[in-house]
Amino acid sequence: MALKNDRFLRALAGQRVDRTPVWMMRQAGRYLPEYRASRAHAGSFMDLCQNAELACEVTLQPLERYELDAAILFSDILTIPDAMGLGLYFETGEGPKFRKPVRSAAEVAALSVPDIERDLGYVMNAVSTIRRELNGRVPLIGFSGSPWTLATYMVEGASSKDFRHVKGMLYAEPQTMHHLLDLLATAVTDYLNAQIRAGAQAVQIFDTWGGTLSTPAYREFSLAYMEKIVKGLIREHDGRHVPVILFTKNGGQWLEQIAASGCDAVGLDWTTELGNARARIGHQVALQGNLDPNVLFASPQAIRAEVARTLASFGHGEGHVFNLGHGISQFTPPENVTAFLEALHELSPAYHQ
Repeated sequence: MALKNDRFLRALAGQRVDRTPVWMMRQAGRYLPEYRASRAHAGSFMDLCQNAELACEVTLQPLERYELDAAILFSDILTIPDAMGLGLYFETGEGPKFRKPVRSAAEVAALSVPDIERDLGYVMNAVSTIRRELNGRVPLIGFSGSPWTLATYMVEGASSKDFRHVKGMLYAEPQTMHHLLDLLATAVTDYLNAQIRAGAQAVQIFDTWGGTLSTPAYREFSLAYMEKIVKGLIREHDGRHVPVILFTKNGGQWLEQIAASGCDAVGLDWTTELGNARARIGHQVALQGNLDPNVLFASPQAIRAEVARTLASFGHGEGHVFNLGHGISQFTPPENVTAFLEALHELSPAYHQ
């Protein structure tokens, strides 16, 4: 099926576009009243994820409201550890938790790579349903958490401010940590490939917690495993290249190493200046980002000014996908997203003439 809007894929390939394409991390989510209604109807967050029709419904909701250039699968990064039997659950206001965190070499040794089609088939059902309903409107992005990011939740048992358990394992028992990360790299590769076969036209790896590591630890325990995944991914499907985006939050100091991983694009948070990133790696890969999500709490005039500044920082030419520097806040007024996108659509064509 021909894509009616392929700006996103063209930008990732460094090809000419008429304006800078845009999507938002967490674009289907709690800031939208229609999402909250679907979530209430589903009964729980995981019930929403596991119902292909409802996952499709919430994936498409932001596209009905806004002029976006890509859809992203509605799911969660912790589906793989959940499929490993760790007992994922969500506490209101506290985020994800695991009933059985992994804290010892024996507990790691007891883990196995899940059967993706059997244990996570509901995700592939959602992907194929979304692709069908999109009907070529825009590309569909699949995703996974990085091995290191998944490991942080599995070892800590929940979100963490200090990462003492997972970093304690990393330094005290590096071989145990490598065993866990190797299992996860295999699972993520299988998972993303299954999403691609089901219809995902690009994939992103979210390395949310890579930026908490020292430089040597980042290279050994995060980037090395993302490189392994990139090497194992299906890169051509349905006659089209399948691009891979790597996003390490707070990873600006490692841009050169990330760009050399084999990925097609590097996601940037707002702490890295786009112009600086382009000067360093923009000839190798596309760049994605990087408006501070909190800009969307400002006035329309202030939002427009930051959009203009971000576009000017990247400058003229191709290879830029506009995005937020992290996920959109649940408290964001939907009308401020409208102001953001209207400013981008008005201002960005001048950079592609």
